[in-house]
Amino acid sequence: MIRNAVVKGFSVFVLAALLMTCISSDAAAGNGFTLYGDIARIALPAAALAMTAAKGDKDGAIQFGEALVTTAAVTYGLQYTVHSEGPDGEEHSFPSGHTSIAFAGASFIQQRYGWAYGGPAYFAAALVGMSRITGHKHHVVDVLAGAGIGIGANLIFTKKYESNAVTLAPLPLDKGAGIMLGYSFK
Repeated sequence: MIRNAVVKGFSVFVLAALLMTCISSDAAAGNGFTLYGDIARIALPAAALAMTAAKGDKDGAIQFGEALVTTAAVTYGLQYTVHSEGPDGEEHSFPSGHTSIAFAGASFIQQRYGWAYGGPAYFAAALVGMSRITGHKHHVVDVLAGAGIGIGANLIFTKKYESNAVTLAPLPLDKGAGIMLGYSFK
């Protein structure tokens, strides 16, 4: 119970820190949202990995590693194969690397630990994608493809987290009642 509260508190702290980046002193110069995207693309995977550590979830850490490596390989493989030009004239625009990595972190959090943690993570990842579009680094299709790659890799590798738990339940019988004891293994 305490560990879950710490993890949830850490998640809220990370989200708040990411959102505060948008209103930093750089925002006055017009590039605060782009800076947010640069920071959040690293912070979301870091938060995913921190959650596995806080929960003692070694299987989750491995699954996240597989999803993240796959996301990076597909993203950068496509960038150097497709040769798409971004709105700023830079090559290798398709798909958005910032977005794919951010969504890899957010999707892992949601698929492994549920929507209570995943909802805010997806919101933060969506802001990364928006920062790439408003910063004139990527086209909408680049961002959508990046999000799809990050989510897709987690659909392949990530399984829902199930901790070991003891369950007690009433057991009605023909002539009386009992208690059923259950234990689930990871």
